[in-house]
Amino acid sequence: MKIKVIRTNSQNPDFINLVKYLDAYLKITDGDDHDFYNQFNGIDIIKFVVVVYLNNIPVGCGALKHFNDTSIEVKRMFVAENSRGLRIAQAVLGELEKWAKELGYKKCILETGERQVSAVKLYHNSKYNLMSTNYGQYENVDNSLCFEKIL
Repeated sequence: MKIKVIRTNSQNPDFINLVKYLDAYLKITDGDDHDFYNQFNGIDIIKFVVVVYLNNIPVGCGALKHFNDTSIEVKRMFVAENSRGLRIAQAVLGELEKWAKELGYKKCILETGERQVSAVKLYHNSKYNLMSTNYGQYENVDNSLCFEKIL
């Protein structure tokens, strides 16, 4: 099993395809809330993207989006269903955090839905803390969980 992690941008065709799978998955898990969340998930302006390959097949991705001078937002985290449980998500998140530090950010923030049970577990296990209040567009959104991690 050979894992390769690359840094790229949102024009990467493998990232674009993985995001299509992510969006299909979220459409099911988010249900009636999908359109609300989906409006914040455009990928056309994302400059910092990580794609993970398993035996040269793209199986995971994630991205970073500027939030403010000290914080960067983790976006578009996804691992293909047949590759879950292989620590791919940890590899993506670890590379994103390393990149965020290199870019000079002090904190990673992110939002996930409470229905994304495996994502919530990943963030807890990766030392992310639940924020006391949701940030930005997720303020007062019942199903949203916002996390932060000091880098």
